[in-house]
Amino acid sequence: MTGHVLEYLGEVKLELGGAGGREGSWRVGRDQDGILWLALDKADSRTNTISEAVFRELDSHIAAAEADLPRGLVIRSAKPGGFAAGADIGSFDAMSNGGATEILSQGHDVLDRIEALRCPTICVVHGTALGAGFELALACDTRLITPGASFGFPEVRLGLHPGLGGTFRLTALIDPSEAMRLMLTGKTVHTGKARDLCIADAVVEERHVAAAVRTAARGEIRPQSPGLKARALNIERVRSFAVRQMRSEIEKKAPKVHYPAPHALIDLWEEHGEDRAEMQKGEIASFARLLDSETSKNLRRVFFLRQSLKDAGDGGDGITHIHVIGAGAMGAEIAVMAAIKGKRVTLSEVETEPLGKALKLAAEICEDKHLTRIETRDALDRLMPDPRCYGAGSADLVIEAAPEDLEVKKKIYNGLELKPGAILASNTSSLSVDHLAAKAPDKARFAGLHFFNPVSKVDLVEVVHGSATDEVTSRRLAKFCQAIGKLPARVADYPGFVVNRALTPYLMEAMVLMDEGVPKEVIDTAAMRFGMPMGPVTLADQVGLDIALHVAESLRNSLEKPMAEISDRLRENVEAGKLGKKSGQGFYDWSDGTPYPRASLDDAPDDLTDRLILPMLNACVEVLHEGVAECADQVDRAMIFGTGFAPFRGGPMHYAKSRGVEEIVIRLKALEQAHGARFAPNEGWSTLG
Repeated sequence: MTGHVLEYLGEVKLELGGAGGREGSWRVGRDQDGILWLALDKADSRTNTISEAVFRELDSHIAAAEADLPRGLVIRSAKPGGFAAGADIGSFDAMSNGGATEILSQGHDVLDRIEALRCPTICVVHGTALGAGFELALACDTRLITPGASFGFPEVRLGLHPGLGGTFRLTALIDPSEAMRLMLTGKTVHTGKARDLCIADAVVEERHVAAAVRTAARGEIRPQSPGLKARALNIERVRSFAVRQMRSEIEKKAPKVHYPAPHALIDLWEEHGEDRAEMQKGEIASFARLLDSETSKNLRRVFFLRQSLKDAGDGGDGITHIHVIGAGAMGAEIAVMAAIKGKRVTLSEVETEPLGKALKLAAEICEDKHLTRIETRDALDRLMPDPRCYGAGSADLVIEAAPEDLEVKKKIYNGLELKPGAILASNTSSLSVDHLAAKAPDKARFAGLHFFNPVSKVDLVEVVHGSATDEVTSRRLAKFCQAIGKLPARVADYPGFVVNRALTPYLMEAMVLMDEGVPKEVIDTAAMRFGMPMGPVTLADQVGLDIALHVAESLRNSLEKPMAEISDRLRENVEAGKLGKKSGQGFYDWSDGTPYPRASLDDAPDDLTDRLILPMLNACVEVLHEGVAECADQVDRAMIFGTGFAPFRGGPMHYAKSRGVEEIVIRLKALEQAHGARFAPNEGWSTLG
């Protein structure tokens, strides 16, 4: 990106720090038209983040512009990857305990000065402009974007809301209800939608950016004014009605008791929606309060857990061609995601019909991922149906995604001829990697790759190394996962690995509770009030009751520890073909979409929530004690990103330590006495601090 910035600036040389300076995060220069260009290029980082130091340096450049007014000011990025990924989250802890207010106020001052400059200010965005990066763009008069650009406020995922003017600048710029929706959900707005919402004033190809900047500097790109709906929402009673609707919807998805940030944002807009100055003061104070909340601290912890999984897969994987055996739901999505991320993929299946469905699915996933037509075309070109399995012999990585049947998988391995150095991996959710490796062409280059359904939406992949898997193979598979946009959790071979070992007791206990007469709606409501994204009965339906039954039976046959009895209702549903979401009927009717039960817990058993959650925690301690996961954080990573375990609690192990190990052990013993040996606390609890 730096190269083409220099190209369209002609004779202007952008210097770090400006005025010939050699240090800093901004490249600075004036072109022949008297336009001042500021290009953010944060040192020692592949992506730009907005920090206190970045704003301090920007402040000095704005002061220079005020003293020697240019014909226009342009802010953009010199990084190929995008404009700015948001604030430097690593600095948030230092801002806690009262330090945030001063730092935020300084940031507001800089953005206010940009907004007040007596020359046109233009922000050019390529790639993503998130959080503080989006707020920097909003402070400019005009926003020009290149195809593929996107905007978003992901702060809500950190237990926060925008803190550098986003709350009042975005609601003033576009339809306030749309602005609030973006901030409340944390969703990203891509190129076309950004233009339609009037966040972007024009979409231009990179080669035309310089001309578009000159046009904007002449005042010839006019921002659209807020429409009738926006003006109507400034009327207090209309805004109050919208607020009530927002509160109702947000409470369903993010209860205030667990997620205070979206509710605080709604309060801000309701109280100060017509008064920018008051909303600015309120935004700073509210952000500072939320920063010190346990929810935000835990969600920031989750952010760094995700980052550590990404870092585990950093580096080249040496894999350019993958071959996927099996074009069912899992195999097809694995193939599509690899093709989208630039891998050459061959996909084999005995029948041709699933291959046709896989290509159709590929186009749908590309659309869902907001790929351009050219990107979609290229991805589809890289995905080749291969009914005769010719590609297996030339692939760097072969992924077997056949049904969970040991003999079927072994039969596939018997017929495989791989090139020297190629890796074979099984997408297994419950079968032993060591048992499968017995028939693999090369045990050292064999491992499990446990993707989660749906592959295109669940980021986690368990990279399962068997006793014979060599370290190079395990590392390459982790890097492959990262290369296709997934989060690799390296775990050891063990019944259920980490995620299914911990999740199955949770699901099975829900079945036992139903057999005892507790309504499924009550069970699911209790789990969601704890903070799970959906209840265990709904989750079993979504996973597939046949898969849930298979995993439960596999664990019962593999573990010495007692498990809950497998429910007759579960078996009956599977035998009747009522498999959950994929068949339209399971424990719930799915004809109207995902069920969202909300039941009263007044008559629920007193120990209901602990009966669901503590077996999960007990299993987490077991896999840690057995060395299946390398550390407690690895367990938390796997459970948060594989199951959605209540993120605001920081993960099951973090929650256990916060609640108190001694208290949980006492509670498990009480449940053991009341309900049976399946609740007996694992001996690993004694080693936790």
